[in-house]
Amino acid sequence: MEHTYQYAWVIPLLSLPVIMSMGFGLFLIPTATKNLRRIWAFPSVLLLSIAMVFSIHLSIQQINGSSIYQYLWSWTINNDFSLEFGYLIDPLTSIMLILITTVGILVLIYSDDYMSHDEGYLRFFVYISFFNTSMLGLVTSSNLIQIYFFWELVGMCSYLLIGFWFTRPIAASACQKAFVTNRVGDFGLLLGILGFFWITGSLEFRDLFKIANNWIPNNGINSLLTTLSAFLLFLGAVAKSAQFPLHVWLPDAMEGPTPISALIHAATMVAAGIFLLARLLPLFISLPLIMTFISLVGTITLFLGATLALAQRDIKRSLAYSTMSQLGYMMLALGIGSYQAALFHLITHAYSKALLFLGSGSIIHSMEPLVGYSPDKSQNMVLMGGLRKYVPITRTTFLWGTLSLCGIPPLACFWSKDEILTNSWLYSPFFGIIASFTAGLTAFYMFRIYLLTFDGYLRVHFQNYSSAKEGSLNSISLWGKNISKRVNRNFVSSTRKSGVSFFSQNIPKIPGNTRTRIGSFSTPFVGAKKTFVYPHETRNTMLFPLLILLLFTLFIGSIGIHFDNGARDNGISELTILSKWLTPSINFFQESSNSSINSYEFLTNAISSVSLAILGLFIAYIFYGSVYSFFQNLHFLNSLVRGNQKKFFLDQVKKKIYSWSYNRGYIDVFYSKVFILGIRRLAELTHFFDKGVIDGITNGVGLAGFCIGEEIKYVGGGRISSYLFFFLCYVSLFLFFFLP
Repeated sequence: MEHTYQYAWVIPLLSLPVIMSMGFGLFLIPTATKNLRRIWAFPSVLLLSIAMVFSIHLSIQQINGSSIYQYLWSWTINNDFSLEFGYLIDPLTSIMLILITTVGILVLIYSDDYMSHDEGYLRFFVYISFFNTSMLGLVTSSNLIQIYFFWELVGMCSYLLIGFWFTRPIAASACQKAFVTNRVGDFGLLLGILGFFWITGSLEFRDLFKIANNWIPNNGINSLLTTLSAFLLFLGAVAKSAQFPLHVWLPDAMEGPTPISALIHAATMVAAGIFLLARLLPLFISLPLIMTFISLVGTITLFLGATLALAQRDIKRSLAYSTMSQLGYMMLALGIGSYQAALFHLITHAYSKALLFLGSGSIIHSMEPLVGYSPDKSQNMVLMGGLRKYVPITRTTFLWGTLSLCGIPPLACFWSKDEILTNSWLYSPFFGIIASFTAGLTAFYMFRIYLLTFDGYLRVHFQNYSSAKEGSLNSISLWGKNISKRVNRNFVSSTRKSGVSFFSQNIPKIPGNTRTRIGSFSTPFVGAKKTFVYPHETRNTMLFPLLILLLFTLFIGSIGIHFDNGARDNGISELTILSKWLTPSINFFQESSNSSINSYEFLTNAISSVSLAILGLFIAYIFYGSVYSFFQNLHFLNSLVRGNQKKFFLDQVKKKIYSWSYNRGYIDVFYSKVFILGIRRLAELTHFFDKGVIDGITNGVGLAGFCIGEEIKYVGGGRISSYLFFFLCYVSLFLFFFLP
């Protein structure tokens, strides 16, 4: 068994030979390498599959009760300073290894087809394989400096992948925004590491946890310095896991290819921050102030992410804000000490969100022939609708992923999210109320995404008319109504006469003979005949990962189902497979919650959360489903409010909520005005001070010397009488001032 652990170091390094071969091939023999580019996908998937098998084997040994294994190599030794590199295998590491490798393999298989027509196919595989390698190295790290090394590699790979299509200005700006925002957190992480090294003289986890267990409770060290260093460590996790206020990079990161969006949101970059907090939780838990701060940041993030997702029209940005909200749940769970629930939700959310992102990529692929290859159109849910008829497999997998994220039992996210909600109520009613309300919002905006994409009828065939000179394409409001004032009058009159409402479900049904892969029709408004390629299901290479992720979404929640351990009479609570798995990692501290929950109490508490989820689904269906047109025609929604004043008030409230959500809470605007413009004005002021004052003094001294020299040269004219005259003047002035 120990012999197996000794070779665990190969897990992060298995993919390096293929990465280096592709990289050198692109530099040395680019033509031949590009001609054989599809061949490189097979060894990439194969080597990562070997790493997955090795990870599963290590995890089985951990479940069977193996102890924590750590292997170190001395790298630098100087007097009392010793820096070691190595790897650490424990239940937390084994969980992350399985998560990264399984999701990474499926994303690589998916990417082979998704990126097959892209000129940067090989470059993409080099980046994404190195991304997986960096994350595997991060989770197996044995000390803080090693984590920081791989932490920066993960950030570098994310920068390269977000800006993969760097010729697009918006993609170039997005990767720069992600890089700069994460530099704020990474600088804090570096300062925190240096702070704890100053306190302990070591960077090893065992030394940090020794301080947490012994010195901090006995006031053996400076509590202010320890708290500040812990806060700086947490700042790194805030940036990496897109927590408020450093969350602004995550929605813009959707400018990268969809497979990398799935990998970032499921198993790599955003998971790194949660992993860091879980790894250092024995240290944080001894600092109550930091734990409270972590839970507050998580609560703000989960609520803010849910509200900002309500009115987004880009399908990937909507899912990005969903990720931000779910990461807030994990951060809240860690802040209240619910270690198992946080990691459980990390697992279930990873597979569900990977399924949703890869499903969105399949949708985008089906939309691109209709609207062009512009992300503004192919990812715009306003132009979708009715896709359930054209992409039935994608629709089914997307629906199950949506229901899982909404918290519908018995899907994966139900078990983990409900455990977080239960523990939040036990810890503080304030956290419980916000977390439960956000669960309802999650169901609303996730089902909104599904309905706008798959329900009703295809809306893209109105896109041609939206380019008319008199107006622009309308937008869907938060409540499913048309809020745009820029409307073509002829379009409105024609739709009223024909009984067509653009954003209701009364759009004319496309004739059956045109529901082919390629078809044409004439628009009734313009009269110009256009040829369209209708949506169609993607190929099996892209559908296979969706089906595998669907299985994970359906069954991975079983590891969190409570079972009786036969010791309830002794006061021992019911356990889960996950709690048994994580026991060696948490024996150094006691969880502050879920210690007294059995299966009956768990299911009782689940009734309220499931009810909120169902309520959110129902409200979303009212506003965005096929039943919306029925209520609209009956004026049912307007009859709920009697009186023009109340109706006007509610309309204003809805517009404010929509504007807040669609404009990202105006946080980006605030950052732009305060930080970007503020720093620019400060730079201009500094430039003026440098040029006007510093250079002015220097140039003034030089100019004064020049002027004096110019005047003096006229004094030396060569006449003795002039010299005597000036001499007598100087003597007279001297005598006048200095003699009494």
